[in-house]
Amino acid sequence: MELHVHSHHFARRAPDWRAAAIGGCVAGAVFLVLELLAMWVAGQSPWGPLQMIAAIPLGRGVLSQPATFDAGITLVALIVHFMLSIIFALILAVIIAPFNFDSSLGMASLAGAVFGVAVYLINFYGMSQVFPWFADARGWVSVLSHIVFGLVAADMYLRLERKEADGAGAAG
Repeated sequence: MELHVHSHHFARRAPDWRAAAIGGCVAGAVFLVLELLAMWVAGQSPWGPLQMIAAIPLGRGVLSQPATFDAGITLVALIVHFMLSIIFALILAVIIAPFNFDSSLGMASLAGAVFGVAVYLINFYGMSQVFPWFADARGWVSVLSHIVFGLVAADMYLRLERKEADGAGAAG
């Protein structure tokens, strides 16, 4: 894994929004599978994390219901989760493209992992001021899931990105 640290300077280069959005969807799916599997392995309801996500737009009352499958709650949670996954991946692309972190898999992975930790800190320490129920989900599983999210989002971006030199342009 080669890190071209000295070759990273700011360049006015727009991200490939399509690659970022697809990367966000893939990374969001991987993240969700990891979180739900972790809950199942820990003997907890895999529906708990979805309830926590659905409580963002639906309110804290959702959390007073048993953590079982509910089609409405699951649908709302999935919509919110994938919207946030895409937004976070777009932000990551805004960081990757102008600083040429897409010059190698190693640099993209490093940028993605650091970004994942930053998203974890924002979600579980910053946003828990507004949505306090997320404080209960702090822990190594959530940190690891966020790091994997960043890695997958960065890797997918790197694989799908259409650079301007390719003739496709980055605006597409």
